[in-house]
Amino acid sequence: MIMARGKRLVSEFYELRVEQLMDKRVWDLPIIEKKEGIHHVLNILGARNHIWVVKGKENKELVGLITEHDALSILAPKEFPSYVFGMPDIRSIRHGTVKTAEDIMRRKVISCGPDDKIIDVLEKMTIHRLRRVPVLKNKEVIGELTLHQLIRKYYGATQYHSIAEEDR
Repeated sequence: MIMARGKRLVSEFYELRVEQLMDKRVWDLPIIEKKEGIHHVLNILGARNHIWVVKGKENKELVGLITEHDALSILAPKEFPSYVFGMPDIRSIRHGTVKTAEDIMRRKVISCGPDDKIIDVLEKMTIHRLRRVPVLKNKEVIGELTLHQLIRKYYGATQYHSIAEEDR
């Protein structure tokens, strides 16, 4: 009976909808407009490890993502020999080729919706090796779901209903 209750807890956790666990405090999320200057981007990345990039203040449509890794690529650009063919990525502060958030953002962002099941989001996070996903409704950011939040929520649930208890 105890084992059945533990399995039920796991199943119920996976069946929860994103809206039930996501961070809904949009005002506290690292969000920036695509036309914001690179120095503002770096200022935010000094305190946060990612930034969601939106079209504008009124239209919070997600258009990209900037991570600390993206900042590293513009702070320490690769040096290319003169014989390199093709179009190397020369985005850098040093060369003056990066001026706005739009210049360094990743345009392909894996997201989820508020009605998605947690199990489906965990699968996306695993496949794409993500620690966080934006929650979108009509393409606009309404929150985010992080691996940290999922761990905390799952652990919290186990404190009230053990997942696996020893036989007595």
